[in-house]
Order: sequence, then C-alpha cells, then structure tokens
Amino acid sequence: MDSPPSPSPARWFKALRRTRLGEPCLKTYPLECVDLLQRARVAFQAGRTIEESFRLAQLEAVVQMLEEHECDFVDALGRDLHKPRFETVVSELILVKNEALHAINNLKKWMQPFHVERNLSTTLDGCLVVSEPLGVVLIIGTWCSPVQMCLVPLVGAIAAGNCAIISPSQYTAHTAELLHRLMPFYLDNECFHVILVATNDLPEVVELHFDHVFFTGNREEGSRIAQAAARTLTPVTLILGGKNPCYVDQHCDISITAQRIAWARFHNAGQSLVAPDYILCHVDVKARLVQALKCCLMQFYGSDPRESRSFGRMVNLEIFNRARDILWRSGKVAVGGQVIEAEKYIAPTILTEVVETDPIMQQNVFGPVLPFLAVNDVDEAIAFIKKQEKPLCVYAYSTNSKVISRLMSETSSGSFCSNDSVLQSLMVALPFGGVGASGVGCYHGRYSFDTFSHRKSCLLRGTRFECVTYLRYPPYEDRNLSLMTWASTLSQRSQGWCQIL
Repeated sequence: MDSPPSPSPARWFKALRRTRLGEPCLKTYPLECVDLLQRARVAFQAGRTIEESFRLAQLEAVVQMLEEHECDFVDALGRDLHKPRFETVVSELILVKNEALHAINNLKKWMQPFHVERNLSTTLDGCLVVSEPLGVVLIIGTWCSPVQMCLVPLVGAIAAGNCAIISPSQYTAHTAELLHRLMPFYLDNECFHVILVATNDLPEVVELHFDHVFFTGNREEGSRIAQAAARTLTPVTLILGGKNPCYVDQHCDISITAQRIAWARFHNAGQSLVAPDYILCHVDVKARLVQALKCCLMQFYGSDPRESRSFGRMVNLEIFNRARDILWRSGKVAVGGQVIEAEKYIAPTILTEVVETDPIMQQNVFGPVLPFLAVNDVDEAIAFIKKQEKPLCVYAYSTNSKVISRLMSETSSGSFCSNDSVLQSLMVALPFGGVGASGVGCYHGRYSFDTFSHRKSCLLRGTRFECVTYLRYPPYEDRNLSLMTWASTLSQRSQGWCQIL
C-alpha cells in the first residue's frame, strides 16, 4: 500500500512554525481560506483522492497520528477543559481510532457499486448505484468534544474520497492549534487542511462554496451556518444540541440508574451535546434517586469534586457565567451548587423543585447541572416530551419493557437509548444525528461514508430490443399506446408502464 504523500522540506518547517502548544491561537484569514479551498479543489479535480489505496493510507495516517501523539492530545484537552486523561483517551482518541479502523476494514465493500433488483425489461441491462465523492467538504467541530467532533466526520470524508477543510472551535484553542500543527505531518498537504476561524467568521467561510458542510454545535450557530450554506445551495449536515429528556420510571434499578445518569451528565463537567439535560422522574422514586445520585457523586469525585482529578472545568468564562446564572435562577439546589469563577469551576449540581418555566428548562446549559421534574406516570412524561422541540436524544430507565417501547415509539428524537445514556451516539454501527430542531443528517461508520457521497443512479443499456422500444417514439399512435398500456399490466408487482421504454 502506498504511503501518504510526504510534505516538502519547506512545508515541514512551515507546518512546524504554524503553532506551538501554549501560544496564542493563530487565525486563518479569509484570503488564506480561499487559497486552501482552491488547492483542495485542484487536488480533487485531479483525481488525487479517488483510489482506494490513497484513502486507506490517509485513514491509517489518522490512526498513526493519534497513537504517536496521545500525550499531546491529553495535554491539550487538559489545558482547554481540564479533561482527565481517562476521558480524553476513551471518549476522544479511542472513538476516532475505532471509526478509522472500521472504515479501513470495510472500505472496499463500501466503494463497490450497489446493484438494484432487476426486472423483465432490465434483465440484460446494468442497474446500479455508484457512490462518488462530493468534492471539498468543510467540517466545523464543536468545543465540547473537539477531537471527536472534528476527526470522526473527517474519517467519513476521507473514506468517501473527498478533500476536507477542518475548522476546530476557537474555544478549545490548544486542541485546535495541535490539530493545525500535526495534520500536515500526517495527511496529504493538498487535500486536507485545518483552519483557525472565529465563530462569527464561519458564515463567511461557508459562503466560499464547499460541496458539503458538516456542523456540530448549538442551534443558533447552526442556523447561521445553514443560512450561509443556503446562499450557495450547499448541502449541510447539522448535529445540534438541545434539551435531552431522561425519564426514570418507578420500576427501575435505582442504584444502576443513578450511576449511569451521573456518569453521562457530569462527564466532561456536563459539557456535552448528548448528555441527559433533565430528569422526568416518577414521583414515587424521586427522593430515592436524588439520594442515590448524591452517593454516586461522592463515589465518583469524593467529598470535594474540586480536588478530584476526574472532574473537569468550564471551557471559558462565557460558558461558566451562563451556566452559573441559569443555575442560580432555577429550582432548589439539592446537591452541589458551589462555584469558583477564577477556576471556571461549577460543582456537580442537582436541582429539585424545578418547573417548566425556569431558565434551565428554557435554555441549553453546557455544565454539570441536572434539574429534576416530577411526573406521575409515563403518560405525563411522554406528553411533556412531545410538547418540546424534537431533541437529539431521549433516554428512558425502566425494567418494564412496555414503558420502554412506549417512550421509543411515542416520542420523536434523533436517537433513543434505554437503561443507559450517551452510548448510542458512539457506536459505529448506528447512525447518529438529529431530527427537526436537533439537526439534519447523520454520521458514524457507513452512514458517514454515505453522508459524504453522492449516490449516482446508473443504467447501462445496450442497443438491443429496439423492436420494442420503438413504441415510445413519435408520431404517437393509439395502437402503440394500447400496446404499452397492455404491457404495463403484465407485471403483477406493478413495475410501472415506463418499464417498456
């Protein structure tokens, strides 16, 4: 297998000079973006990404980069989010490597044309669907999972044969700089680029006209990206945050439920698009669940989570202040509630006596705060969820399979998981994406490949049977129409009158 094209010596030194970990975040200016887009488009049009060997080499290079620089990624995410090494390795690096290895193992199969079912009129023809790359795509990552949200879509873009420009979030500056510095050493320097662009400047970049834009983030930014993309008729995939509900039934294992909810909500200090945002708890088990969660937090982070090496921090003061203000204006603190602005620290917090009109139920909160709302039964929980906009995830905890089935079938969401949280968003075999207000499109595994591919329908015909197809030609006669109408009735499966054409 061919190795990835190596940068020239001059470009090696240029890449090395771009950023060094710890320096202020550099900025990619609009003219540079135009130049990078043009270089990528020239490379794509030259067919550089078409061959399977090229795609495999780039995917293997992604894995190599993560393996050789694991410590650098741990350090960068520690600086940006105070993210524990365990969380970085498991939820960022291993996840991306699994995606890349899955793509490597399945790429040949994914690239094969898909033959559709033949019928009488196409027995001697070729009817197939060919997956062809879209071109140059833009991947805009979010700050709450900056490696995962940049590189998992990149794996799909590479597998599908595209060139790609990645825009990591400015909020996680050290991670963005690290990607900016490392990628030229591993991936093809003409096909793949990292740009450092402020959030407010992203719509301007999108308007440069890419062949697809993949965005993860909040709804407000996603809306601006979609509007900018619409001006150039650029298709988009939007993975958008929202209010993910979690119903806890009276029939559930309280201890296991508390552990799994606490892990999902307070992982990465609550900064996640897929964590449970609020608990719809059956009134009969509310007190027990709150107490079980309190015990879990003590077990996970000790008596003072601030001293725990397993608990993160807010990414910046803007996010910190927003979460703190919403916390102070909602419900009653049952557990936690401590904040330290100088450290961007918010303790794992559980709120009770929350009502639907509280700010925490009206706004997205990226932080370690979990509000409780009491419900009397599953019907009330379903009605509450259906009143809201469609979320990215719905979670349900119950040992009653009928309750789980009802939550799954009677609510609409991007994904659903019973008796656990978050995991459905990480699996390479499952598509993950939003619906309605939580986004459009999906990714992971084969679904990423399809997202970054155009499925081209192809009919390969010969010149035989003209004695039959001549019936479609003018001048139109009633006799020919009668023959075609009669032919369309021959198929018991209603293949359609146009098959005779």
